[in-house]
Amino acid sequence: MKKLVKSIAILALTVGSVTFANAQKIAHISLDSLITIMPESKVAQDVAQKYLKDLESTVATMQTELETKYKDYMEKEATMSDLVKQTKQKELQDLSKRIDDFRAQAQEDYQRKYGELSKPIYDKAKKAIDAVAKENGYKYVLDTSTGVVIYSEPSDDILPLVKKKLDSMPAANIPGATPGNTTPKTPGTGTAPKTTPKTGGK
Repeated sequence: MKKLVKSIAILALTVGSVTFANAQKIAHISLDSLITIMPESKVAQDVAQKYLKDLESTVATMQTELETKYKDYMEKEATMSDLVKQTKQKELQDLSKRIDDFRAQAQEDYQRKYGELSKPIYDKAKKAIDAVAKENGYKYVLDTSTGVVIYSEPSDDILPLVKKKLDSMPAANIPGATPGNTTPKTPGTGTAPKTTPKTGGK
């Protein structure tokens, strides 16, 4: 009878250990590698490349205009009156600034466009990762290309508990900070501890 009870206990412990291990299953994947092999990525890159070429073509046209006007200015500068010279110089400066502004704006615009094209691909990849994780019982999936968790099962948010714990700890010593800015807070409150001033030397 004792042997039977012992066997059942061992079996229960074994099953419990296996269950716990399964509940803690962790997987990993390189999200960058996954995105690279998705056919949609090639399509997005082609669209982004065409968009970039259009922007570069506009910059090239503006640059050609600037070079042409500068060459004309240099050829005729000696015969220009001061007023015409100043007007031409201002025109060249304005055009040069417009080109610089357009380049900066074009870079931002291209990044926005690329992000817009990439989002559906990342959304699809994330959906596939979530599905595989759930189907195979993985609790966490780590992205080896960035080191972040890209999938996790619902869990308790311990922020309030950690915040409470922080309130009971001494303030961190910040290099260069004045002592008044690093005064420890009274546990459980948002204010610094109050001290009662002594009187009469007692």
